[in-house]
Amino acid sequence: MFSFIVSRLLQALPVMLVVSFISFAMFAYVGDPVAIMLGQDFTEAQRQALITDLGLDKPFFVQFLSFLGNAAQGEFGLSYRLSRPVAELIAERAPATLELALCAAIVALAVGVPMGVYTGLYRNSWLSRFFLTFSLVGVSLPTFLIGILLILTFSVWLGWLPSFGRGDVVRLGWWSTGFLTWGGLKALILPAITLGLFQLTLIMRLVRSEMMEVLRTDYIKFARARGLPNRAVHFGHALKNTLVPVITIAGLQLGAIIAFAIVTETVFQWPGMGLLFIQSVGSADIPVMAAYLMMIALVFVTINLVVDLLYYAVDPRLRIGRGKGH
Repeated sequence: MFSFIVSRLLQALPVMLVVSFISFAMFAYVGDPVAIMLGQDFTEAQRQALITDLGLDKPFFVQFLSFLGNAAQGEFGLSYRLSRPVAELIAERAPATLELALCAAIVALAVGVPMGVYTGLYRNSWLSRFFLTFSLVGVSLPTFLIGILLILTFSVWLGWLPSFGRGDVVRLGWWSTGFLTWGGLKALILPAITLGLFQLTLIMRLVRSEMMEVLRTDYIKFARARGLPNRAVHFGHALKNTLVPVITIAGLQLGAIIAFAIVTETVFQWPGMGLLFIQSVGSADIPVMAAYLMMIALVFVTINLVVDLLYYAVDPRLRIGRGKGH
């Protein structure tokens, strides 16, 4: 197991190097950070001094190596727009995005998996047809439209839930959380549903198709022939084998939730990393944009490692095969 983890980490290293190079190269020549930081009234001497301080007078690869060395230490330079350390900005915004992504993932899994199991077992019932119709709506509508419709219904017409912001938060050291306040929990509901709806429908349809496929296999027929009750067949045999591909999709979708929370955070003005990235794009804030893309790549690499480890817990064939290989 240890060698497996080490090999995965070694594979992740070139991925992170490539992503860091692409992210830095994409934004290195976008906009004029010196003009953004100095404003309109500045002298040529001030301009040259700032260029020297930022290291923009050095060759491209020297700048990239400097960026890479600082990134390995968790330092991404100063934000051109806010003149603050990028690591500090991300640390402030990360709790909001991670809590939103966690809630969206819980909504997607807690609702999508049972709906998929039900529609796979009772595919001709009226409730299954309703779930399938609902899933088509969730897949078809864009995220920003879902968010606007939820705001219109539950904030404007009914007045039950807030339409923007994070609500009341509690600080626990450097971490800020809305889980400990009623206002924070209410503010989480609409963004979490908006962000998790697409993943919910995707997981539901995947579980349904896998469940229907597994129920047609020979070992399920053999389990029924042994006289096992439906509950044991459905949940002890079929569902466990259905979860192997579901783990892959669910893991990648969790990364996608974090990466593509930009639209949801913009619609609800959620003070997370996605909103910070959008604001940075408008002002060509290169350090923030590069740091955000590197962090998203790190999230996907970490999730892929966790998914591979979960395979060992769910599918014993992988453990047996790896043992024979050694």
